[in-house]
Amino acid sequence: MEDFDSIGLVELSSVARGYTVEDAMIKAANVKIIMARTICSGKFLVAVAGDSDAVGAALDSAAKAGRGAIIEKRHIHRVHPSIFPAIMGNVALDPETTGALGIIETFSASSIIDVADAAVKSANVILFRVHLAMALGGKGFVLMTGDVASVETAVQVGSDVAGEDGILVDRQVIPRPAKELFKEFI
Repeated sequence: MEDFDSIGLVELSSVARGYTVEDAMIKAANVKIIMARTICSGKFLVAVAGDSDAVGAALDSAAKAGRGAIIEKRHIHRVHPSIFPAIMGNVALDPETTGALGIIETFSASSIIDVADAAVKSANVILFRVHLAMALGGKGFVLMTGDVASVETAVQVGSDVAGEDGILVDRQVIPRPAKELFKEFI
């Protein structure tokens, strides 16, 4: 995604305040909205991309505009480039040439980006989906593929990151998944 290397996320308890925060973030800095929408349990999630300084400025603006309604605010620096297409659903994946399937699930939508980033930086895997909160009760999950050893390493590293924050729901590695599993997620 252009020359962006950072992601900022804000999860709010108010939909109305969510729109106010989104507006403030856009006006504060040169950032691009990755996602801004209602999520389960009546919350609102805003995710922006940009260079680190711009994302920081947008998050500062969000903190002011969202005062009293912010559940979580997160700045992820030097994001692996494969994170952006996996969030946006733009990963081309041939189900006939995939390997093992790795899944990590977290209680927090915004934390899944940290988890996915750590996972993809630790091993030779392809992230093909980073799912943020929609129809999950505010949770997040990441799907990846690669050879079994790489997927096991990536899932372990990502799970360790989630475990440090106490937000890991579950993790799984399926060494030889049915090809239909990949078709469902592409």
